[in-house]
This record gives sequence, C-alpha cells and structure tokens, in this order.
Amino acid sequence: MTVDALRETRFPLPNGAGQIPAAGFGTSFMVPNVATKAVQDALEVGFRHVDCAERYRNEDQVGVGLQNVFKAGKIRREDIFITTKLWNNNHRPERVAPAFDASRQRLQVDHIDCYLMHTPFAFKAGDDQDPRDEQGKVIYDSGVTLMETWGALERLVDEGNCKSIGLSDVTLKDVKEVVDSARIKPAVVEVECHPYLPEWELFEYCQQNGIVLLAFAALGHGLEPKVLEDPVIVEVAQRLEKTPAQVALAWSIQRGVAFLTTSTTRNHIQENFELSTLPEWAMREMNESIKTRKRLNPVVETGVPGFFR
Repeated sequence: MTVDALRETRFPLPNGAGQIPAAGFGTSFMVPNVATKAVQDALEVGFRHVDCAERYRNEDQVGVGLQNVFKAGKIRREDIFITTKLWNNNHRPERVAPAFDASRQRLQVDHIDCYLMHTPFAFKAGDDQDPRDEQGKVIYDSGVTLMETWGALERLVDEGNCKSIGLSDVTLKDVKEVVDSARIKPAVVEVECHPYLPEWELFEYCQQNGIVLLAFAALGHGLEPKVLEDPVIVEVAQRLEKTPAQVALAWSIQRGVAFLTTSTTRNHIQENFELSTLPEWAMREMNESIKTRKRLNPVVETGVPGFFR
C-alpha cells in the first residue's frame, strides 16, 4: 500500500501560534489505565498531535507516556503538539488558571500548545465534574458567561505558557459569538465531524476566519449507523486497496479538516496513520454520494459527554 506525505500535513494556526498536525491522536479511552502505552505507541508510529482533557481523568497517564518517549531520545517535546481542555466545572474565571496549571503538571510539560474550552456549558463550580441535583439533573452555573471564561483563556496566552486557545463541542452560533467579541480569536474548533456529519457550514466559517476545524469521532466511534460500513466508503476503499478508516481519514485531511482518532491497538494506530492522498474521483464520491446525516454525540445540547473522547 502506498503512503505519501498526506499524513505529515500541518495546518497553520492564527496569531502566530505555529502549526497543528492534521493527524491527531485522541486519549478518551473507554477503559482505564491504557493511556500510557497507547500514547507511546501513537508517537512511535508517527502521530505528533496528542489531544487530552482533564475530563478524561488520565492526563497523568498521558504524561508518563510522553515522558517515556522523550527520555528515549528520538522525539523531542518541541516535535509534539499537545492539546488539553478546560472542563465545565472550572468556567469561573478564577478557576481557569489553576485548572490549566493542574493539567500541565499532570502532563509533565511546561507549556500547552492549545487549550480548549471543552464545552460552552458552565457547570456548578467545584471539584465535582458532574454535579447533579436530587433528581439527577445537571447543576448549571448561570453566574458566568461564555465570554468571561474566554477572557480567562486569553490571559493564559498573555502569560506565555499557552500558545493558542479554542473551543470544543460548540455550534456555529457559539463560535460566532466568541469570534465577534474576542480579543484573541479561537485558533481551533473541535467538534464531532465525519462523513455522516461533515459540518460544511461551520467548516466554511472557520476557513473564512483562519480557524482550524478539528474533527473528533472522525471514524464514527463505532456507533450506529457505522460510518466505516457505509457502502460508498467501502467501495472506494476496495477500489484503492485501502481500509475504510484510511479512506475516511484521508478525506478529512484533503478537505482541510484536522482529525483525531483513538485506539489502544498498535496495529489500528498504525493503520490510522498510514494515509495517502485520495484521487479526485474518490473525493467526489465521498462528498456527493454519501447521503446519511447523523450526529452521534449529544454533548452540544447539554454539555454532558455522550461518550468520552
């Protein structure tokens, strides 16, 4: 199988914040205690973007994996782009910097390349990541606005340990609100995005404003309807002698969308990095012939993750 430079693609970030690798490795694992080895495998295979979050409760394990690779001497910290995220219970401005510093300490790094607001929903401030009332309903925090939290993120950039900031699990409306009011514009917007949810309108807005769109669940997360079993993708993969995953991920990069993929199996991690450029007919088939439209994660409606990622 041919592999070309597509997998090495990097997209420039605004505000002089460098470049983000188009191929990224996510750390939202369903099972505990797998992050250290998975991150090491991903970096050894060739991934150079690691996407983390305090909500995943495994930043310390990711940090061990990063340090193991750095100590081996083949990969340097400056070669790796590290993203992590502010969770909903830390939206109050005075809680943002301590949360950021705690993530840095767990990851064992001096700086973060991109710090995202994990969702635009503020939960009750405190140590409980999932605050609920007696009826089991989420306790939201109406005492802080989206822009107040964003202002605290901007101050992290001012202080120098955070190279760029962005949004996650947002709608186009949320992105526009921040872009219209922000002193430092978002560099990255991370949302669910795959052939069943191409997010063309949001993508076009991001492109017009110099924002990189970053796709999570880029392979559909194995949920129904299964993206990788789509007849169009399967046929393209067969004609090109690639796997459906390789076709879906190459499609993402070629349309200009960075992606995240997650696996604990080294063979799958390797497969998801062995990408090559799709011919024009394949891109046309992917863009025009896939008719299914489905959002798999309802987090944009409530701020509650439909699945870890």
